Amino acid sequence: MNDIRPYESSNALTKYAVTAIGSIAGGIGLFVLGSLGTIPGLIAGGVAAVAGLANMASSNKTDKNTGAFLAGAGALTIASKLPIIGGLAGFISGFGALSLIGVGIWNGVKFLKGLKARS
Repeated sequence: MNDIRPYESSNALTKYAVTAIGSIAGGIGLFVLGSLGTIPGLIAGGVAAVAGLANMASSNKTDKNTGAFLAGAGALTIASKLPIIGGLAGFISGFGALSLIGVGIWNGVKFLKGLKARS
């Protein structure tokens, strides 16, 4: 007999999928920013920081959170290219990228489990 299973709501499944895709993309983006050379890294970090700050001016909460993440990633990229604190900032950037990818994979698994339970 089939057991009665509580199904994930469509909103929860959508949240898992969006979080998975966004987290994995953000982690890959941090890896790319960290792999740039000094001058391109400073330029890309500055552009990311300014874009993040501009995004934080939005009235939407999700846009503000995304902007804060982007501004932080830009500032961390700039800091990782500086000689004095570059090693620590580079480590934090790499750890953050791995963490984001891990969160993305975790949410992707939750999405797939919820999707399978619905079928």
